Amino acid sequence: MKAVKQFKILMLSILAITFFNCSDNDDNTTPTEGKSQISVKLMDNPGDYDNVFVDVIDVKVKVNDSNDDENGWISLNAINTGVYDLLELTGGINVLLVDDFEIPSGTLNQIRLILGDNNSIVIDGDTFPLNTPSAQQSGLKIKVNEPLAPNIHYTFLLDFDVDESIVVAGNSGNINLKPVIRANVEANSGALRGSISPADVQTEVSVSNGIETASAYTDANGNFMIVGLIEGLYDVTITPDIDSIYQELIIENVEITIGQTLDLGLITLD
Repeated sequence: MKAVKQFKILMLSILAITFFNCSDNDDNTTPTEGKSQISVKLMDNPGDYDNVFVDVIDVKVKVNDSNDDENGWISLNAINTGVYDLLELTGGINVLLVDDFEIPSGTLNQIRLILGDNNSIVIDGDTFPLNTPSAQQSGLKIKVNEPLAPNIHYTFLLDFDVDESIVVAGNSGNINLKPVIRANVEANSGALRGSISPADVQTEVSVSNGIETASAYTDANGNFMIVGLIEGLYDVTITPDIDSIYQELIIENVEITIGQTLDLGLITLD
């Protein structure tokens, strides 16, 4: 009887310890799984070309995987594939490539823009093929490393810098696309807008915080908008067409705030 009693006590002790440990783990475990939604928009800084056409066929992401290899990429099933003139995607104009696609939460490490074969550039009225060998094979990779919380929607802005991205190759004369692309989260950035008078003078508006630069041209009504700006102080440079009679204007220490659009109002050229 004594042995049976000791055995019962031992079993009750084991059960009590097991129950305590299970309860303790259940109370202190933070969920690590979940889903986030993302959208992807394409836009561009202005460049000194007539047209820059890129053939977008897909957008892919790598989530919770910092390895720079070919494994783990997720296609986002781009909804608006096709050939786009990057120089039309300025001044706040963009194209929605991916809309509300669900991916695992965690860290979005990279975005990959997959291009087709129909890429070209127009310079002084002449059209040349735009070579993008890496884009056809593996895509244009953009480092992001943005944390994604469960049940939150994120909109990523892919901002080409055309002037930095077009390279004329040595003696061959080939024109290559070696992209310089900023990736910003719309919810974690601010924007700048305003209007220039007179409206019939083509004017470039650029902003710089000493690290990053973004720019846009005014539209037919003199309006401009620059989005995807990180928070901080910027110098705004307003550059009218060099053939006009107007002078460049610089506005210093313009403060950009996350989630807000700063309106500079009407700016009159001198």
